[in-house]
This record gives sequence, C-alpha cells and structure tokens, in this order.
Amino acid sequence: MCFPTGPSKAEKRAAAEARTSAEEEKRVEIEAAARQKRIDISAAISGKDVARGTSGGIGRRSLFSPGSGTGRGYASRFG
Repeated sequence: MCFPTGPSKAEKRAAAEARTSAEEEKRVEIEAAARQKRIDISAAISGKDVARGTSGGIGRRSLFSPGSGTGRGYASRFG
C-alpha cells in the first residue's frame, strides 16, 4: 500500500505565500537602494559642479603639457 509522503496542499500554499512575500520584501529593498544610489549620484555630480570653480587636486592631470603644480609633462620628460 502506498501512502502520500509529499507536502500537503496547505503546506504548498503556505510556502508559495512565504515565497511571494519574501520576493516583495526583496523588491522593496532593491528599490530603496536604487533610490538612495540616485540621490548619492546626484549629490556627487552637484559637488563636482561646485568644485570645478576652484583650483585644486580635483580632475585629471595632463601627461603631455606642464601645468601649475604638476611639474613637467610626460612628453617633455620621457619624449
């Protein structure tokens, strides 16, 4: 004689509900992280715009032309 050994319908339903609620929580967390990332990126871009008006160590240094504080350029040093 064979007895059913698998999960019952109630257990399957409970597992499905738990899975959907976990997926919903994960989606909410992902959306919150994405929202925070957008805010951080906007703040970083705004900070760069403000910093461009000042002189200092922000930005790239040229390898080919000498500039203030950068010393001689790459081309004149090794070329």
